[in-house]
Amino acid sequence: MDKILENLRAAFVPFGFIDALEIILFAFIFYYVFRILKNSNVRFMIALFTVLVLVTGVIFVFNTDLNGEVFMVVPILLAGMVLILFNVEVKRDILGLNSINVLAEKPGHQAAVSKEEVARYVSEIIKALQNLSKDNIGALIILSNDNIPAQVLESGVILDANISSQLIEGIFFVKAPLHDGAMIINNYKIQAAGCFLPLTQNVNIPKELGTRHRAGIGITETSNVTALIVSEETGIITIAQRGKISRYADYDLLKKTLNEYYWKDLSADGRKRI
Repeated sequence: MDKILENLRAAFVPFGFIDALEIILFAFIFYYVFRILKNSNVRFMIALFTVLVLVTGVIFVFNTDLNGEVFMVVPILLAGMVLILFNVEVKRDILGLNSINVLAEKPGHQAAVSKEEVARYVSEIIKALQNLSKDNIGALIILSNDNIPAQVLESGVILDANISSQLIEGIFFVKAPLHDGAMIINNYKIQAAGCFLPLTQNVNIPKELGTRHRAGIGITETSNVTALIVSEETGIITIAQRGKISRYADYDLLKKTLNEYYWKDLSADGRKRI
């Protein structure tokens, strides 16, 4: 026990300004790693990372030949490996810090929405998607929560319009001027249309998926949004989230996805704060 205490004392004495900076850096890196892992919902990785750090600490305490730098360097290398593995999530998190919503600045935008109203929005979006699918009309709709990068909004036309199947279908009509770009639905408004999105660089995307799908997947890799995509070749509806896709989305899957989007933040009275 005396040897263990002596090891610990030797690691932190003398304690100077550089040591304090190292501890602050150490704490910041660990906080960010745990944040990325938590947002990615991979609890086993959180547990594994914690165990590895604790094992490193135990080895350091019981091995008199090791100094404090080893205890700092090994966990930081582990943290670096985690951040590399989750590079898409890191990129999304960093770009998300620069995201703005131009409509959020408008007075009265944060209104409460009833269950009946949300049910109508869900129904209108699904109706539009199914009609577009039936007619093989391509479409790309992004479900956002005030987290679309400013440059994406600026690339299109701000609409701030109420959600309706007729408007959605009209915007994606083949000869409509905004049909080639993405529509941004921000909560209960069609915020913008004709927006240009970053394309995914994932080489494993099926080759039959075109630019519309690659744009839908790309925005979900860099922003915490959901993309609803209709293929103009096949009419197949695809859902993209966190860079992953679910093809052949039917009514039930669309309703589940939209309900999750609209109802993840409920107030105590059962109304959604938008």
